[in-house]
This record gives sequence, structure tokens and C-alpha cells, in this order.
Amino acid sequence: MEINAIALHEQALKFRAQRNEVLSSNIANADTPNYKARDIDFGTALKDAQTNTISMKRTSELHQQAWGTARGGNRTMYRIPTQPTLDGNTVESDVEQAAFAENAIHYRASLAFLDGQIRTLRFAIKGGD
Repeated sequence: MEINAIALHEQALKFRAQRNEVLSSNIANADTPNYKARDIDFGTALKDAQTNTISMKRTSELHQQAWGTARGGNRTMYRIPTQPTLDGNTVESDVEQAAFAENAIHYRASLAFLDGQIRTLRFAIKGGD
């Protein structure tokens, strides 16, 4: 077991939580005219975090959030709809709910991995008790 694996899953949990916020916002605004569905590219966000190349990072909670970024500096992108609506809303409820469910499963998997790693460390520290 490596500390880097724990740090990686810690970052993954943060990004998954942020993505859940974005996806739930999309679902909540499914009937809002001209609302544009957004998403976070999880793979790119995690890769950027590992290489420390996040493009816009807020150093204070008092700083205004830039357009096109999520909390923590992760890039959000607009989702391209397969069937745009007449009112300009690009949220497709089925797509958003499926993405939310998939993201939640990955979030729980990361939690389970971290739980196992922490239990292993605790077992090693206690000397096998």
C-alpha cells in the first residue's frame, strides 16, 4: 500500500463530490429556460491535480468564482445535447441521472478503497489486534 494511492483516492473523492454538485444542479434546472447543462471531466481534473497544473485555483473563499470553473479550479464544460429543446435548455434528465448514478457508484468505490486502506494501517499500527 502506498500513501500516493490514499492521496489519489482523496482527490478522486473531492472531484466526485464536485461532479455530483454539478450534475445535481443540472437535474434541478431541467425545466429552467436557457439553462445549459454542465459537467466536469473527471479524468482531466484528476490528471491535472496529480501534475499540479490546475489552470485557475482560488486561494481564498472570498475570491469570486470564475465562469466555467467549479470550486477548487476544476474546469466545467457544457454538455452537447442530443435533442435540444425549444426553450434553450440543454438538460437531458435521463443522461444526467445516469451520469449522477455512475458518479455515485465511483464515489462509493473510492470510499470503500480508503476504508480498506485505513483499516489495514490501523491493523498494522496496533500490531495485529
